[in-house]
Amino acid sequence: MTADEKKHLEDRVIDVLKSVYDPEIPVDIYELGLIYEVRIDDESHVRITMTLTSPACPVAESLPGEVEQKVAGVQGVKSAKVEITFEPPWERTMMSEAAQVELGFM
Repeated sequence: MTADEKKHLEDRVIDVLKSVYDPEIPVDIYELGLIYEVRIDDESHVRITMTLTSPACPVAESLPGEVEQKVAGVQGVKSAKVEITFEPPWERTMMSEAAQVELGFM
């Protein structure tokens, strides 16, 4: 896989991540800053490191599986695996400017 192919696949993965919403907040998980890292290896296996707004998040059980399923469905992705971390803990400043505006924080 060339660097250009990897970048194109990463862009498609990010587009899919932007279609996943935290049910309590009307902003997608990517713009919320819940996605810490997207890694794609040379065989098109995707590993995503993400967090939740809190360890007690009501979708803690279902959201990672939803992300894995949607990313695995991206054309060209052979597999998808989500790793949840709480380091560093999520905070409002991790949101994109657009998300902060949408939620009235700016």
